[in-house]
Amino acid sequence: MGVDVGSTASKCVVLKNGETVVASAVIPVGTGTTGPARAMAQALENAGATIDDISCVFATGYGRNSLPEADSEMSELSCHAKGAHFLFPAVRTVIDIGGQDSKALQIAPNGRLLNFAMNDKCAAGTGRFLDVMARVLEVNVEDLGRLSAESTERINISSTCTVFAESEVISHLAANTKTSDIIAGIHRSVASRSAGLAKRVGVTPMVVMTGGVALNSGVVAALEEELDCPIAISSESQFAGAIGAALYGYESVVQAAETG
Repeated sequence: MGVDVGSTASKCVVLKNGETVVASAVIPVGTGTTGPARAMAQALENAGATIDDISCVFATGYGRNSLPEADSEMSELSCHAKGAHFLFPAVRTVIDIGGQDSKALQIAPNGRLLNFAMNDKCAAGTGRFLDVMARVLEVNVEDLGRLSAESTERINISSTCTVFAESEVISHLAANTKTSDIIAGIHRSVASRSAGLAKRVGVTPMVVMTGGVALNSGVVAALEEELDCPIAISSESQFAGAIGAALYGYESVVQAAETG
């Protein structure tokens, strides 16, 4: 079992024989809450299993050190690299936009992490930034991608600070700017910051996006425009960290068996 204890969401996967994800679960609250335990319980229920059926629990993510059920833990950088490689074996660049940080990873052909760049000092360009903007616009964050596709006029959100960007959005609303145009501008702002991280580590195809923001088609499209290359996503992109953790758990079990 791999558990990704994020800042804003808890993800869990059950992996069989290091090859097949048999169940997964996501709870929209993270570290310091009941989210991790609920995600584990839901994944076990989805798998038709109990915790006694699990040979190893590996934790990763922002709150990985706070999971008492974990047998061990691994950094989210290594887990996202391994999880992305599991989903897309040809991956060489990973962009992960999480709730409170964003990361760009350079990956070796075998899935090993080679280099990374990280923004964890500011909420701009993260999932939290999108949550704040959705609240100001009075729309559901899940609808941002769909709404941005309706944009017909290009506007820019130039502020790199969440607080100032919020004021900028409010000014656009006061000027009766279309909501879809504002959302598209917000997505370009997020993409610009993530693209900057990616360019620091080097953008080598295949480029894969992980994390919950990978579910936002508007951010993915804006990032493809910024990087001028296609970005691969999966229905399991949000679980890449948890998958990587489960793989590390599987490897530890195999190694223990081999050494007796």
